[in-house]
Amino acid sequence: MKIKLNKGKRYMETETKINKFSIWKVLSYFIIYSIVGFLIETAFGVCTKGVLESRKSFLYGPFCAIYGLGAVTMIYFLQYFKKNNYTLFFGGFLIGSIIEYIISFLGEIIFNIKWWDYSDKFLNINGRICFTFSLFWGLLAIYLITHFNKLIDKLIDKIKSKLSGRTLKIIISTISVAIIIDAALTCIGLKVFFTRLIENNNLDVAFSEKYIIKNREIMDSEIINKIFSDKKMLRTFPNLKLTASNGDTIYVDSLLPDIQSYYIKFK
Repeated sequence: MKIKLNKGKRYMETETKINKFSIWKVLSYFIIYSIVGFLIETAFGVCTKGVLESRKSFLYGPFCAIYGLGAVTMIYFLQYFKKNNYTLFFGGFLIGSIIEYIISFLGEIIFNIKWWDYSDKFLNINGRICFTFSLFWGLLAIYLITHFNKLIDKLIDKIKSKLSGRTLKIIISTISVAIIIDAALTCIGLKVFFTRLIENNNLDVAFSEKYIIKNREIMDSEIINKIFSDKKMLRTFPNLKLTASNGDTIYVDSLLPDIQSYYIKFK
């Protein structure tokens, strides 16, 4: 238990440590980097595709969870590679690739979807990771640890100086719970969406029959189908792909040609 001084007042703060990071610091990193990732992905979509589209991980909040999870994991494990930029690069190359592979693998196992596909890239492994993006992870690790995360730490310290420890904990806890609820609703929404796509389009995807039977109960709910409508789901996840039984990639937006998958298109 520590007694800290904040804005001239003392408060008691019990900190659960993960390595040298408190649980509150870890949660703060996840929230901040998830928002930063959402902004980066949105800007990337505008620059590369000329459209303003949803690039977030969940149905409601402005969070790109892979950035939050990736940043937290890299910041934690890169502490062991901080000897110099060469070791940071190697650590980022390795850790970033592992994170990317695991997330892609889980997406295909749980939802039978592809978040991304590097099958056409140089030195790829199962289309989940590739040499080019692994190099990017290595370079990102150097910038993350030596520059950007120091700015985030300053931001966190500035916020801490303006708010009491109790208030800060309440804010972090509230946002964290909201993210968990958002993630749960997203899982339900994706199951409803995919079941509806499989049934309406008679898609031959892996375990399609079992998938429909398993989710039949929630599919029969008119309210559920209205909340997780095709338009809502496609607008939120415009780049989703399904994997057919023969291994072919099915682009979800091609199944719903009457729905505009983006918000604004820039000429």
